[in-house]
Amino acid sequence: MSATATEKNGAGDAVDQLVEGAPADEAPPFSLELSQDQKDIRDWVHGFAENVVRPAAAEWDEREETPWPIIQEAAKIGLYGFEGIAQFFADPSGLQLPIVNEELFWGDAGIGMSIMGTTLAVAAIFGQGTPEQMGEWIPQCFGTPEDPKVAAFCSSEPNAGSDVSAIRTTAKYDEAKDEWVINGQKAWATNGGIANVHVVIASVDRELGARGHAAFIVPPGTKGLEQGAKVKKHGLRASHTADVHLDDCRVPGSCLLGGKEKLEERLARAREGKRTGGQAAMQTFEASRPVVGAQAVGIARAAYEYALEYAKERVQFGRPIIENQAIAFTLANMKMEIDAARLLVWRASWMGRNGVPFENAEGSMSKLKAGEVAVWVTERAMQILGGNGYTREFPVERMHRDAKIYDIFEGTAEIQRLVISRAISGMHIR
Repeated sequence: MSATATEKNGAGDAVDQLVEGAPADEAPPFSLELSQDQKDIRDWVHGFAENVVRPAAAEWDEREETPWPIIQEAAKIGLYGFEGIAQFFADPSGLQLPIVNEELFWGDAGIGMSIMGTTLAVAAIFGQGTPEQMGEWIPQCFGTPEDPKVAAFCSSEPNAGSDVSAIRTTAKYDEAKDEWVINGQKAWATNGGIANVHVVIASVDRELGARGHAAFIVPPGTKGLEQGAKVKKHGLRASHTADVHLDDCRVPGSCLLGGKEKLEERLARAREGKRTGGQAAMQTFEASRPVVGAQAVGIARAAYEYALEYAKERVQFGRPIIENQAIAFTLANMKMEIDAARLLVWRASWMGRNGVPFENAEGSMSKLKAGEVAVWVTERAMQILGGNGYTREFPVERMHRDAKIYDIFEGTAEIQRLVISRAISGMHIR
């Protein structure tokens, strides 16, 4: 048989497969349809966001306090707690956690962060800890439904935000007591000082820069850890943010995430100039970026939906303002940008859950796009509402304030572009 005939037969077989369906032992066809379980959980969280979170949003924004009653309500229904988060993490598609975050932050971002802020510390323990450390500390991050707790991830410092290599907090090992002694100051820590469990990034070898960092558990009630100044923020005001001071803070040797043997192996590779498998802080941020992107999508969607309904009802010059192309086209663009951001979030979430490398910094892409969309959409929503959009009588003003941080925290928009440009070029862009 000629090569041409072989090619034709091969093409014919491919067409037959398309018509008749792929063999039973192959993967199912590509689909963006959510499973029934995913839809059920989405609707369950949406109901909580609509009936519990939204009615309380303005009050807790004004109070600028952690909404413990709302956290407890979330814990009672299983939305806040070790088992619930484990279920979301376990979804093989990787989509359940971002779906949950989008719905919760659609309700309100400040309260959403007070509920989900703990997961950043959990992600650090899950990503870097031993099985024994996970089993011991992750449940303590959440407490119980009767007595809920929160956890804090402490990486940034007054002079070390985007530049994690500038971290000055140190951890020194006291071999005689098998303890680590931590000294330093952390800044902008979600739940800092009020947390039951703090995860602290500290330098164990300053000469190695960021490659000399390690992550430590600071157990409840540890002496030497104190809350510093509480930050009064532009947005996310229902979420507690504060400095954390560590003064000769001693933690058991077992509180080094991953263990001392693993740390020493990593430091040895770094001193030899070899790859070390990532920096302690950046590993956590890279894993969490798609989830943060999902939060931004939730804020944007809430603002878009409110503006859409407002535009249908608001009458000027004898007709609803949505009948003006300027308004209608803006809403069309808002919807398009939200859907585009969500798809980037879902792609990165699926890749992360299934071990597909972020060769083009897809995690950073998702967070960057979603953050910028949230800021743009909420600003457009304010514009559509006109003077009403600028007042606290309408929620889009709060949504706009909440959205802005997504251009800044867990890697600024500029840092995300730096990460992406380095990934696509293979060069050390500065």
